[in-house]
Parts: sequence; C-alpha cells; structure tokens
Amino acid sequence: MSVPAEKLKWMYETMFKIRYYEETMVKVYMEGKHPVFNIGAGPVPGEMHLAAGQEPAAVGICAHLHEMDTVTAPHRPHHHAIAKGVDLDRMTAEIFGKETGLGKGKGGHMHLFDPKVKFSCGGIVAAGIPHAVGAALAAKMKRKDWVAVAFIGEGAANAGAFHESLNLAALWKLPVIVVIEDNSYGISVPKAASTAIQSNDKRGAAYGVPGFYVKDNDPIEMCRVSGEAVERARRGEGPTIIEIETYRFLGHFQGDPELYRDPNEVPSLRQNDPIQRLKELLLKENLVSSAEIAQMENRARQDVDRAYEFAKKSAYPKPEAALEDVFVDA
Repeated sequence: MSVPAEKLKWMYETMFKIRYYEETMVKVYMEGKHPVFNIGAGPVPGEMHLAAGQEPAAVGICAHLHEMDTVTAPHRPHHHAIAKGVDLDRMTAEIFGKETGLGKGKGGHMHLFDPKVKFSCGGIVAAGIPHAVGAALAAKMKRKDWVAVAFIGEGAANAGAFHESLNLAALWKLPVIVVIEDNSYGISVPKAASTAIQSNDKRGAAYGVPGFYVKDNDPIEMCRVSGEAVERARRGEGPTIIEIETYRFLGHFQGDPELYRDPNEVPSLRQNDPIQRLKELLLKENLVSSAEIAQMENRARQDVDRAYEFAKKSAYPKPEAALEDVFVDA
C-alpha cells in the first residue's frame, strides 16, 4: 500500500504538533522544581511521562482511524491523544488540574478521557488492552465496522492481560489492533533483560493472528502496516499485533536521572529524528513546498500555544468539587 500525499502531510503536521507539545511541557513542568527536583511543585505537579521521539507509533495508525474507532493508551499518552483528535485545550487543562479539563482536573495526565473521539488512557500497565477488546466486541455485536486500538509499551507484552486479551480477541475474531511501542526500556530495565523473545510481533503466532515489526521508527512503514491491519479488522478478519522500534528521547519520567543509559544514546537517536526524516522526504518528492511546511508548523505551534494559554487561564476546581463525581456507598 502506498501512502497518499495528503495523509503524509497530515502525519508530518501531527508529529510536529506532538513534538512541540511535549517540548513545551518539558519547560512548563519544570517550573518551580529547581534547584532541587520536587515532584509536587510547580503548575503541573505529579509524574510526567513524555513521548518525544515516539510520534510515528501514534500517527502511523491514527491516520487510518475514524472518530468512532476506539483508542486506549498507557501512562505515556499525549502522542496518542493528539493523533486521535482529543480536544487539546481541555486535555491541557486536565494536565494542569483545572476545572475546564477533560475530567474537571481530577485525573491528570495519565487519566485522559474524551468520549467524543473514544479515547482513554490509564497508568496501570497493560490495563488498556482488555478495554480495547471490550470496545471491539461491542462493535462486532452492533455490526459496526469500528476498530479498537490498544497502545502499550514492550514491557506490557509480558503481562497477563496482554495474553488473555489476545486469546479472546483471536477466538472471537474481534476488530482490535495491539500496537507495542518498543522504546528499549521498561522504566530502566532493557528489553533484553525482561523479555524472552526478541520482538513481540512473533507472539501473534501463538494466537493465530498476524504480527508485524516496524524497524527504525519509520512513520511511513508504520502507516503502511497499520493500514493493512485496520482494513483487515474492518473486514471482520480479527486482530493484529504491530510492534514498532521507537525511540524515547526523554527519561521514563521528567526528573529521571537516566543513569541506566549510555550518555551517547540519546544524541545518537536524535540524529535519526523521524520528524526530520519525513520532512526531508516530503520536500524531496515535491509533495510540499518549504512555504507549506512553514504553514503546517505555524498551525501546529498556534494550536499548542493556545491550549497552554487556555489551561493557564482556567480556574482550579472549588474545594467542594472533591465531593462530586465520586462513588458513594448507599
């Protein structure tokens, strides 16, 4: 499958937006956390897991999704959310803990929910896969051509939820795709020290489903493979596993000293930046002009800057709001 020019341009603009969003968050998050790192200080307290470098995994498959398709994401969710079309203003407000946020400021960055585009995420490893399987089952029972995509890290492929979910999805031929982002580390543990198999796409054979491995953080190959998986799911032919070799340019969390990484690792990875590679391809193939690239990048910056400004100006929830939207024992 070849990737249409319009889709490639959407992918570039969305990847640029994700990167700019994450780089902006690096600065905002660290406000008030110097000179000694204090996780509770600043305008965005708590943990922060950013996805700079992992953009191809999200845009490659979301380029094929519709509003009614479901996406579940893990604790590092911003690239998935932006690629799926989550409301950027309300998402950012949620991260800031403001009442205008997706969850009225009560969920934070690991608990983003936007029912309008059927997106959710959570901080429990592998917990989104059963949810995606449930959404895929609902689509099949309703006789809809909707698909569900579960994004996980490579460490989550060792969890029981991964295997239980794939077994049911394969047995019932559900329209679900599991995208495994192999960024080489489960927090600080290298993949080779935690996973018995070299690449998790091979685990598809145990359940009789196709598995694909995308090398070198390649957005175009990710788009091509994802397109086949989505079409297969819409035809009722069941699940697919896709693992993508991707790069985490930042720490597992902001403030991570990254003592487990060779100091030369990230600079080397940045020399192979997927956003720059896609930009060069678009220009080389005369699919866009330099002026069009500048327009795309300006639009992305404006969207992100507006979202951060919206979040900063929004009000915090009133104290009594802590008693709302909670379960009570009747």
